[in-house]
Amino acid sequence: MKLAVLSDIHGNWPALAATMADIDAWRPDLVLVDGDIVNSGPSNVACWAAIRDRAATEGWVVLRGNHEEYVAEWLSDTGPRAGPAYDRIRLSEWTFRQLNDKAAVAAMAALPERWDFAAPDGARLSALHASRLGNRAGIYPFTTDDEARAKMIPGAAVFITAHTHIPHQRTLDGTQIVNVGSVGLPGDGDGRASYARLTWRRGRGWTAQIARVAYDRATAERDFFTSGFIDEAGPEAEMALVEFRAARDARTRWRAIYGEQVLRGELSLAASIRRFLRETEFRPFMLPENEARSAVC
Repeated sequence: MKLAVLSDIHGNWPALAATMADIDAWRPDLVLVDGDIVNSGPSNVACWAAIRDRAATEGWVVLRGNHEEYVAEWLSDTGPRAGPAYDRIRLSEWTFRQLNDKAAVAAMAALPERWDFAAPDGARLSALHASRLGNRAGIYPFTTDDEARAKMIPGAAVFITAHTHIPHQRTLDGTQIVNVGSVGLPGDGDGRASYARLTWRRGRGWTAQIARVAYDRATAERDFFTSGFIDEAGPEAEMALVEFRAARDARTRWRAIYGEQVLRGELSLAASIRRFLRETEFRPFMLPENEARSAVC
């Protein structure tokens, strides 16, 4: 029995198309999409349509990630429309407007959070987008065993997670923890799309490996600009582009350094992002100053 698990597509259509072709060639019995199909990327309509169609025609299982929830918040349309509070949510508003389909967004919001599956020998496999502490509480390679123990589903033979964009595997208390990484925005320095292949064999149980898929990154980068994403989605759009170019997670550290200052109004979101990028190893991946200014306006 073979199971493919992909996650964190983030509106990167060339990456998703290549990953789906790779999965098709591997011919799994089941496919799980572990959330974050949309947002933080430019091609959300194409990505959502492709996953929706696979779910309808091939039985792909689809879970809800935190970014589906961010976009679904716009269904109530009661958020701020100006100022620092608006800058922090402009990314998801842009995605909501690009999708331009309230029924589709409502379907995203209604996706389940968890999936459980039993192998023929009864070995249970459980999946969440991040962890049982919430869909933003992920398991990183540096997460301690004690922290991971609080986040995983206890008693499962395999616990599948994603969210962090960094593929990672370990065994803890008899449970294989498999973080499948990210299709659209990998954070481990390898720009290729990442997904997991799990195989169950009688007498051996589940084994897992991370598959990497090369794709047309030049086209994917052009999509950030031709879609209007960079010009219209607010200051955080540049951060998404930088993470794509560097294949590294930048936002976790940026929030840790500047998040509270931005929330207190001591520093604008745009200024905090530009300062962080200039002062870190992400400087080579920044937009030129004139492009960044036009994107913020």
